[in-house]
Amino acid sequence: MSGKRPAPIPTDSPLPAVPWPRRPTRRVQVGCLTIGGGAPITVQTMAKTDPLDVPGTVAQIRSVTAAGADIVRLAVPNRRGAAAFAEIRQQVGVPLVADIHFDYRLAIAALKAGADKIRINPGNIGGDDRLGAVVEAAAERGVPIRVGVNAGSLEGTLLDKYGGPTAEAAAVSALHSVARMERLGFSNIVVSIKASDIRRTVLANRLFARETDYPLHIGVTEAGVGEAAIASSSAAAGILLAEGLGDTLRVSITGDPVGEVRVGRSLLVAMGLLAGPRLVSCPTCGRCQADVRSLAEAVQRELLAVDAPIVVAVMGCEVNGPGEAREADVGLAAGRGQATLFRRGERLRTIPIDEALSALMDEVRSVSEER
Repeated sequence: MSGKRPAPIPTDSPLPAVPWPRRPTRRVQVGCLTIGGGAPITVQTMAKTDPLDVPGTVAQIRSVTAAGADIVRLAVPNRRGAAAFAEIRQQVGVPLVADIHFDYRLAIAALKAGADKIRINPGNIGGDDRLGAVVEAAAERGVPIRVGVNAGSLEGTLLDKYGGPTAEAAAVSALHSVARMERLGFSNIVVSIKASDIRRTVLANRLFARETDYPLHIGVTEAGVGEAAIASSSAAAGILLAEGLGDTLRVSITGDPVGEVRVGRSLLVAMGLLAGPRLVSCPTCGRCQADVRSLAEAVQRELLAVDAPIVVAVMGCEVNGPGEAREADVGLAAGRGQATLFRRGERLRTIPIDEALSALMDEVRSVSEER
């Protein structure tokens, strides 16, 4: 320690308009949406229904779209799956991605069925004659291709060279696949490089991003169930997004895809990369004299129907509660049997606790309408 006092932090420095830098990338059009080139980061998920169950898949697509999904991916395992894809395409408006493995003919069939993007791994799609047929069909329709590389399915030559499914092996696999497609005259590409752990996922994307300007689809594959999946996916995506990497993302969770979408959107809102409501609520402690958890959970459910960029606070502590509630656009400081309602630093009134939710949401809707 030198004994010198640290320089004071300037209090008048404006916050940057964009909270995190964005890596410059080329623009790729996916249906009505743009990926890369500074466009807003999109949230994706994948339908988990039987791909031949058209009504069930359409219903799931509509549910994830209502939750905020921008793009939905569908498995196309066979010819019947391609025919089902065509039926589904006619019934939903959200951009659809066809997920193809091994059979290049299915990729072509999905393109004919109206796919807005196809996802392939060039390493398992076959030689340049087969890959060439796919990129030709995609180019004719102006449809991009997502090069999907997973650490669990890398080429044997790379596994031997790098001693296993390392981050370096995954990045090189993606670079080789992109180079193959470029030699075939195709560059309308999005790339995803995923592993089942945070470290390899982050390192592989960093390595790839140093070499190209293709937009990146980010996420952790096979992330797990519940809280563990949310933690690993959010950690990896958060690191990459803070470094400016990532133009579209999926939070992979074993379970309902609606949960994937909500977590993905919540992550982007929390990082200031997506406009939307954000709930601030205290974790509670022994000083708390109100059921803050139930109240906060009820507010969170209500906020699902709100699109405005608004900060809502639900607090239950005399230490931080009033201050945090005052700093929010709308907030409550709850105590024994009653709560104080704030709006943009102004104390509005004190109300019975059983009226707190209704009063808070009235103020939320009022602020939302103003914005």
